[in-house]
Amino acid sequence: MRALRPHMHDPREFEQRVDGALRPEGYRLVGAFVADSADAVGVAGFRVANGLAWGRYLYVDDLSVSPEAQRQGHGAALLAWLVQEAQRLGCDQLHLDSGTGPERFDAHRLYHRSGLSIYSHHFARAV
Repeated sequence: MRALRPHMHDPREFEQRVDGALRPEGYRLVGAFVADSADAVGVAGFRVANGLAWGRYLYVDDLSVSPEAQRQGHGAALLAWLVQEAQRLGCDQLHLDSGTGPERFDAHRLYHRSGLSIYSHHFARAV
């Protein structure tokens, strides 16, 4: 997660944000691991929600694979697990916003190979 959220460099701050604010709202984390290592090589943070536009959906807030573990299938494995989890939870759709920027072609190729399509633009502003 450090690669995706470098502004959260303090593990305690990350833990407090996840456990104090996100988890009570249904946020869950799942990791990809390799043998003989306690550290995840990839992680996905997600939640289930309901809306008029999308029905019941699984929203992927965070999806990241450590730079040294990229191109080894961990991101695809996480996305496949997320699709299965969405099905298990009775979701109609899976959504994620790619905050990686247009120059992150590898991430976008992974999303397309995993069956995701671009349906809209996401707009935001600070308030």
